[in-house]
Amino acid sequence: MAERGVEVDHATINRWVLKYGSELDKRIRAHLGQTNDSWRVDETYIKIKGVWK
Repeated sequence: MAERGVEVDHATINRWVLKYGSELDKRIRAHLGQTNDSWRVDETYIKIKGVWK
């Protein structure tokens, strides 16, 4: 919301998630591909203050 210049309290975002989250889940579930329940991440790097760790 900050990218759009709208100030919203974190509690408001939480209420939106609780209210609309289940509906969004139902609507997008049909568009998601099937996965098995196993996945692995061998190595993950993130950049912290310009340094990859």
